[in-house]
Amino acid sequence: CSKSNFLLKKMEISVAEAEKRTGKNAVNMQETYTVYLIETRPVDAASEGTNPVPDSLWRRYSEFEQLRNYLLVTYPFLVVPPLPEKRAEFVWHKLSADNMDPDFVERRRVGLENFLLRVASHPDLSTDKIFYSFLTEENGWKETVFETGFQAKADSRLKALNATFRVKNPDKRFAEMKHYGDELQSVISQLLRVRARAADRLYGVYKVHGNYGRVFSEWSAIEKEMGDGLQSAGHHMDAYAASVDDILEEEEHYADQLKEYLFYADALRAVCRKHELTQYELEMAAQDLTSKKQQREELATGTIRTFSLKGMTSKLFGQETPEQREAKLKMLETQIEEGEELVKERNGECEEFVKSAWVDIERFKEQKDHDLREALISYAIMQISMCKKGIQVWNNAKECFSKM
Repeated sequence: CSKSNFLLKKMEISVAEAEKRTGKNAVNMQETYTVYLIETRPVDAASEGTNPVPDSLWRRYSEFEQLRNYLLVTYPFLVVPPLPEKRAEFVWHKLSADNMDPDFVERRRVGLENFLLRVASHPDLSTDKIFYSFLTEENGWKETVFETGFQAKADSRLKALNATFRVKNPDKRFAEMKHYGDELQSVISQLLRVRARAADRLYGVYKVHGNYGRVFSEWSAIEKEMGDGLQSAGHHMDAYAASVDDILEEEEHYADQLKEYLFYADALRAVCRKHELTQYELEMAAQDLTSKKQQREELATGTIRTFSLKGMTSKLFGQETPEQREAKLKMLETQIEEGEELVKERNGECEEFVKSAWVDIERFKEQKDHDLREALISYAIMQISMCKKGIQVWNNAKECFSKM
């Protein structure tokens, strides 16, 4: 699909707001949930200067989940973009883990918008009709997606991916990529843990500066000459203590960018696991074919190469009649023909999977390197500006002390 086909080139997409609602769920219980407003408008309208009211519709998080499950099943060879977390993880003490908390809902709104933009700028996913109708058809979307039969496929996919099977000849590239996915997940988890611990400490350090403010203020009351200077220095300390809330809220934004790749690592591993499954099905079909051919040879020549109970019984209780043997041979011939077709088909599937998956994995690696570099640089810039503000506060305090 050519680059110009990206949906994002034709349509602006945003998740404009979130809203709390209360209603009855499937089992008729009252529940509170959040819905998100998806707005879309054609890109050319904006460039022509006409600014039409965007088309908009509300979707629940569970509908985003359905969309993603559909994409996973339909495009098993693609690294499907992840959704933001359902419950807050890696939280430091001041952050609420409640999924109705306004800050959490806002971060999730940003995450859901990011998910839609990721899908809309993906060379394959962006052309999917179900995705398009998710953005544009409020009613009837659920029915359309269920009619694809994705749910049954999703269930069997999960079963298959969770089953234990050993591939005889694993593809080295995919095995290494899966290992890389594990390592990436572990490293990002550690990074997020360290960051949550640092946020906890930082919060405490900033808030303690508020005590300087209180003490300076009390002290200023008993001084004649020094009073004003102490009072102003105290104000600077108060402002410093209060600034930490915004700082850490902004930090959360960078943490979310890292979390996206924590979940991307899962998507990458799923592609590798799916490849193993495709490979395993090919190996099983080939093994079955080999064993059928061996049976045919044994029947045709009357020699039994491997010891088997069947071989023993026929020795003990006399041979089969020629007619019986003929019928068996005929049946085996048919099974071998079918088996050869199946192996050919499985082989084709496997080759196709490898080709498509590898193209997408390469695309993903480029995207990942770019995104993580940007996120880390932005995080560093943010830390630098925070330190500069700290220096400014102490400079201001120094000025106040100098004027005393």
